[in-house]
Amino acid sequence: MLKKEELPACPAATTVQMVGSKWKLLILRNLLARSWRFNELRKNLEGISQKVLTDSLRSMEEDGIITRTVYPEVPPRVEYSLSELGESMRPIIKAMEQWGTDYKAQIG
Repeated sequence: MLKKEELPACPAATTVQMVGSKWKLLILRNLLARSWRFNELRKNLEGISQKVLTDSLRSMEEDGIITRTVYPEVPPRVEYSLSELGESMRPIIKAMEQWGTDYKAQIG
């Protein structure tokens, strides 16, 4: 997790830094619905490379937005889900979703 002094001074910029990439936002959107396994995410997020998905998940885990749970099975099963901090972003994502819906309705 980043230290306070490593974050932008602007609170909105801090939020964008946490989920500002296209892929992080879409990962977050999926995790708002349920926990996902790596390959499920990769198949659902059309166009994402394995490296970008891995890097995004690691970054989001380091930032405390998601949790990674490894189940002691053979073969091992790993699931990603939102942390409490990630859950706190639900209203932000829902507001973005509503804005996008409204915008699409206005333009036609």
